[in-house]
Amino acid sequence: MNERPFCSELSAERGEPLGATASRVDHWLLVEYGGHWPYEPLDAAVFAGNLRERLAGRLRELSPAKLLLVKRPGRARRDRVEVIYGATPERGAWFRRLELSHHGDLADLDLGPSGPGEPLEHPLLLACTHGVRDRCCARYGQALCGALNRLADPEWIRQCSHVGGDRFAGNLLVLPEGLYFGRVAPADAGPLIARYLEGRIDLERYRGRSCRTFPEQAAELAVRRGGRLEGLHDLRVEGTRRTAPDRWEVAVLAEVSGDRITVEVAREHGEPQLLTCKSEEARPPRRFVAR
Repeated sequence: MNERPFCSELSAERGEPLGATASRVDHWLLVEYGGHWPYEPLDAAVFAGNLRERLAGRLRELSPAKLLLVKRPGRARRDRVEVIYGATPERGAWFRRLELSHHGDLADLDLGPSGPGEPLEHPLLLACTHGVRDRCCARYGQALCGALNRLADPEWIRQCSHVGGDRFAGNLLVLPEGLYFGRVAPADAGPLIARYLEGRIDLERYRGRSCRTFPEQAAELAVRRGGRLEGLHDLRVEGTRRTAPDRWEVAVLAEVSGDRITVEVAREHGEPQLLTCKSEEARPPRRFVAR
């Protein structure tokens, strides 16, 4: 029996749009762990028992929040545990970094802006390499991570657990802005990073920004493409109004011109597909389309 094709390859072949697919996240907790990454990060052995419940409760309090297991490419296991935490609002994102003696010290860690550690003063480039979640993440994420390691400061780069969107691998998450990029091949990484360091977004591979809902991401991308607006801060989402169960109006401000644009967004569904490599049942992919 032939192994079925990779879900990311099928998604690319059918031309599935990348836009408006970024996970909605406000708060982040990145925890270094060199052991086995289970399907769900909270199920990692180092979080067993009461610590798991404490962390789960803290993430619920900060919702929408995301725990990522991270490690530096090629780095051996260490006695210390790197922890990076922060928030990604549209303006004023912040992150702090510290090292703990062991994972148990996470139980009482203050995850607020005045918590322990030093401010993180450089970007983080996180490549999803979570092969337990999906083989596409391992195949394309590892290749992407290798390219990043050759192109950027190693202090900026981490492998990370699942960020969402297996079928868009290789997936790249850029913090502190919370920018999601998909289908990033090794050859794409250099130009993408160069644009980012100039304060611009690679719109061809842009999935969206974590501080925005799916309708807002669709509206943002439509305005950016229509006005050729690549700058990180070229626009601001001012408000969203639901007009029907599957329709929204999103107000977008173009910062440079001062124009206020209202974008109509509709939720649509494609033909049923196997959406991940582990899917056993075909489901219709969901799309948010700006009109």
